[in-house]
Amino acid sequence: MKTLAVIPARFASTRLPGKPLLPVKGVPLVVRVLRRVETCSSVDRIIVAADDNRIAEAVRHAGGECMLTPPELPSGGDRVAWVAGKIPSELVLNVQVDDPLVGPDMIDPLTAAMDDPSVMLALLSKRIERDEEVSSPNIVKMVFDTAGRALYFSRSPIPFPRSGDPVYYKHIGPYCWRRDFLLSFSSWEQTPLEKSESLEMLRVLEGGHSIACVPVERDTIEIDTPEDAEALERYLELHPDCVF
Repeated sequence: MKTLAVIPARFASTRLPGKPLLPVKGVPLVVRVLRRVETCSSVDRIIVAADDNRIAEAVRHAGGECMLTPPELPSGGDRVAWVAGKIPSELVLNVQVDDPLVGPDMIDPLTAAMDDPSVMLALLSKRIERDEEVSSPNIVKMVFDTAGRALYFSRSPIPFPRSGDPVYYKHIGPYCWRRDFLLSFSSWEQTPLEKSESLEMLRVLEGGHSIACVPVERDTIEIDTPEDAEALERYLELHPDCVF
């Protein structure tokens, strides 16, 4: 198997408890994400990595595959690595459960970037078009070199607008790991910058490894609050092709 997609789903979300089961037009959020990933031709198998039987029941009722992960795992990335350690594959996609608009135009370019054997990790970059996102600590900003390799990620605005009119980019959507690199990464201690920014991508950079940044044109709606869910429902009213 080449590509395994893992959707980490945590019931005890701090900002939105029970988030994976949040109904959006009658469909649990985790099932919406599952259905979107199922449309991606580059994905061979999909597993929801859940911490609660209620999530597992919803996924299995929808015909999906779920694995219950140890409750002590501290992050979604750890749940993805735990599943990847049990299922051999070449690539591992980490697809966020709060991203119900993910699709082939986001996932397939990531897996294509891994055709370069030097790429260990690839993620998406999207130009920021709304000023309020630049200053929001919930939006992960990023800068990268002329070859599309990440230089830094931050919750603060980067670059600092000392002069000129800078263009800002944000990280959205899934990650694509080379499996061996993911399993190695999951064993590393957290690094100072990672702890400061609460961004695991910085652990990769602090370790001296590169990250490929793949540009994408379409934005997404990440669900962290009830207001986000309302925005998604409004979006779906205008885009009925996304309704499952």
